[in-house]
Amino acid sequence: MERVKKIFSLIHLSAWVLFTLLVGLQLRSDTDAHWRSTTAGFIATCLYVFYMHFYLLTQYAGKSKGREYWLRLAGLALSGPSPFLLFHHKPFDFGYYSMHVITTVPIFLFLSWLARVTETLVLNTIRKEQLEKQAAETELNYLKSQINPHFLFNTLNNIHTLVYKQAPTAPDAVMHLASLMRYMIYEANAAMVPLAREMDYLRDYVSLQQLRYKNSAVVDLQIAGETASYHIAPLLFIHLLENAYKHSPARLEPGDLRVRVELADGMLTFSVQNPIARKPTNLLEEPGGIGLPNVRKRLALLYCDQHTLTIENTGEIFTVLLTIHGLHVPAHERQAHLLHH
Repeated sequence: MERVKKIFSLIHLSAWVLFTLLVGLQLRSDTDAHWRSTTAGFIATCLYVFYMHFYLLTQYAGKSKGREYWLRLAGLALSGPSPFLLFHHKPFDFGYYSMHVITTVPIFLFLSWLARVTETLVLNTIRKEQLEKQAAETELNYLKSQINPHFLFNTLNNIHTLVYKQAPTAPDAVMHLASLMRYMIYEANAAMVPLAREMDYLRDYVSLQQLRYKNSAVVDLQIAGETASYHIAPLLFIHLLENAYKHSPARLEPGDLRVRVELADGMLTFSVQNPIARKPTNLLEEPGGIGLPNVRKRLALLYCDQHTLTIENTGEIFTVLLTIHGLHVPAHERQAHLLHH
């Protein structure tokens, strides 16, 4: 905001310098013996009228002080030519220059109003954009902060079950959880993270959840494409995978949960497919009001008009398909674009 105000100040200064030069050259070409004092008086009048009106608009416009504004405006209009008369050497006879200044007063009153309205409009627009960016950042931080306690709650329940049963895999579960929390605390705070690191996070999560099952891997996770050169918003896919576990039957066969990640030409396709438990559940809700609604909000903020989220329920199979395009954009440009929108 301060930078914009400095730009306006430079515009004012440049405009007045140019205007002064033009007036001086014009009066000098008219062979006026007192062209210097005439120029000084004329410019002084213009400055006086312009910035006094500018001040009145700043102090009284839009503040239920209309009466005070109009009284001061009338006084300004009457006193407008006075700076010119102080510099002018000729008697006050309403001659050419005097009349010229008198007619100039309303012109610079209008120009002052136009400048004040323009600056106010620009500053308000910038201020509105800054507030929208701040609101978006605040909401993104809030949505991201919901992930940690929700995920920790579910995972600690799983570890509690393993410890209660004195399962030998309990220490491994703690180590997996430590690895996941390290990523969530130290790496996922960035606006964008390497896609390869996010995929490692999902693999760790799958390994931790696998400790609940005696069968072979219940998740068939396949990644196709080069993940090293892409960046993604952190913790974006975890709820989709959590929902697949939550709404599947208690007993899962190997490969019942299918997770596919495909990358091609800057487009990412993420799909999760799981069998539906016989007991009816609300697939769009999570404890505390998060889950898929959380994902929808983050996608709307982060990838507005650059993603599609499709949910299909056949009664037996539940499928979530997410596509995001434009991932070839460098991470720093992506962040600037998202905050601007």
